[in-house]
Amino acid sequence: MEIVRCGWCEKDDLYRKYHDEEWGKPIYDDETIFEFLVLESFQAGLSWYTILKKRENFTEAFDQFNYKKIANYSDEKVEELMNNAGIIRNRLKILATINNAQKFQEIQKEFGSFSNYIWSFVDGHPIVNHPKTLKDVPATTEISDALSKDLKKRGFKFLGSTVIYAHMQATGMVNDHLVDCHCK
Repeated sequence: MEIVRCGWCEKDDLYRKYHDEEWGKPIYDDETIFEFLVLESFQAGLSWYTILKKRENFTEAFDQFNYKKIANYSDEKVEELMNNAGIIRNRLKILATINNAQKFQEIQKEFGSFSNYIWSFVDGHPIVNHPKTLKDVPATTEISDALSKDLKKRGFKFLGSTVIYAHMQATGMVNDHLVDCHCK
């Protein structure tokens, strides 16, 4: 019997593995949430597939997404990242990552964890949608709009509503697996 998946992930094994093992599964630990914030912010304007192919390079270049280290990156580290052909070399996104690591820690202090903060936008539980087709999956929602607006107010960068909705999907705050997908 053939396994049915969401249509967007049929490109290759990398996409299928990500879809089957990660996408839409709830994540509550701050380290992984931060990783996805970084990856999603770099994805802005690009394909998620491009980011997945470079994910290991990002992990190495950004010290395993250690937000405490990233928050203190020097100008020399920024230049090192700008010269790293294994990642997306966008100075504004690199600087935004450093800024966001600093703001991430501020939210941790205020809410006890970043997870507590971000999951409060969905009352601590995943929103399970039941899309029949990919056309039924939105790019943004009122919740992603509100979360993005609040993050922006708190000084975060490169986290608009579309990026935040993709983040919500990636971290399982929203389950947008199609109704006939084996992961639903």
